[in-house]
Amino acid sequence: MASQTEALLKAVIGGAEDKKAHDIVTLNLQGISLVADYFVICHGNSDTQVLAIADEIRKRAEQFGMRVRMEGLETARWVLIDMGDIVAHVFHKDEREYYHLERLWSDAKVVERV
Repeated sequence: MASQTEALLKAVIGGAEDKKAHDIVTLNLQGISLVADYFVICHGNSDTQVLAIADEIRKRAEQFGMRVRMEGLETARWVLIDMGDIVAHVFHKDEREYYHLERLWSDAKVVERV
């Protein structure tokens, strides 16, 4: 893992942790997908918490000079934060249970600690 990507991944996870995101899972998609190298998946229990988590991840990515693209802020049910090699998915609890991305990307290895 490139040091810049590793540092950004740590920052993204740290931002989610600071806003009390639940069940943070990081998937290594290298060699599996051309979309991104890593997915960070987590959820909040309310729309307000989902937005707070997404905003904190955005702020931390921008500190790395990343151009961040976000989708889903209007409904706060599934916010996608695209940072190039890393894509964060911040779900509302109900949507996370419904879409279960971890199952969809079951070929990916779970990153234990960064």
